[in-house]
Amino acid sequence: VFQLLDMKVFVDTDSDIRLVRRLQRDIMERGRDIVGVIKQYHKFVKPAFEQYIEPTVQVADIVVPRGGENFVALDLIVQHVHSQLEKREITVRAALASAHQGQPLPATLSVLPNTPQVRGMHTIIRNKDTTRDEFIFYSKRLMRLLIEHALSFLPLKSVTVETPQGTTYEGKRFHRQRITGVSILRAGETMEQALTAVCKDIRLGKILIQTNHDTGEPELHYLRLPKEISEDYVILMDSTVSTGAAAMMAVRVLLDHDVQEDRIFLLSLLMAEMGVHSVAYAFPRVRIITTAVDKRINEEFHIIPGIGNFGDRYFGTD
Repeated sequence: VFQLLDMKVFVDTDSDIRLVRRLQRDIMERGRDIVGVIKQYHKFVKPAFEQYIEPTVQVADIVVPRGGENFVALDLIVQHVHSQLEKREITVRAALASAHQGQPLPATLSVLPNTPQVRGMHTIIRNKDTTRDEFIFYSKRLMRLLIEHALSFLPLKSVTVETPQGTTYEGKRFHRQRITGVSILRAGETMEQALTAVCKDIRLGKILIQTNHDTGEPELHYLRLPKEISEDYVILMDSTVSTGAAAMMAVRVLLDHDVQEDRIFLLSLLMAEMGVHSVAYAFPRVRIITTAVDKRINEEFHIIPGIGNFGDRYFGTD
């Protein structure tokens, strides 16, 4: 294992501090008595540390005294890691760009049927000469169709209702689980109106993920999610998905809030094949739903042929 590690760090903490931490945790959080904690410490914890943990200091590249309070040592480690990543050019997007090439599209992907109407709306929003008003209008039409298409994948149960004519009708009804919409700012926020138009009383959350212009990597800057979201079906919205890096970070945030992976629907007006593969590979139970999938991205990670910068065209900030 040691041969696989680029840097080995041993974080050293005074033995008295380690014992005090264990006493506080086991007594206050686990309801154990002090005699039992000390007995376990001397019988199991301390011998295990001396046999398995302490000897690894001999193979460590860096020993950090005073634990996590040694900010000077931590800063040096961070600087070293950053420099190594830059030297090796290990970036999320570079890794995604070389992965899954030539692979068939995943089964978790659903693309809105390419009817003449859908094709016509794509023609308008992809045209660089389309006015902002028309771009917004036809984008909203596509969003509405996309949302309606996505809702068809929610679990439904069979029900029988009585019509005004006194006859029965065999229909479908959504189970009682809640639906929550989460938009990836800023462009994903444009899809909220279409979602609220077809889902009554839906709760909304927002995630702000921006690209670091120095590293080209996505960074989480803002998060606001509704309470008790873990049992909800979550519709995660972004206008376009190129590499999938931002979408994967957003999915990870939802999973960290105990949302079930198979209850996450990723919706986007346009996706690149790379983004589809990357999300599906990382999260094979997330359902991916879009109106179109383009073949490639360019050196700037823009979808080709694509629709340009959706946010700039929609908000008029280009």
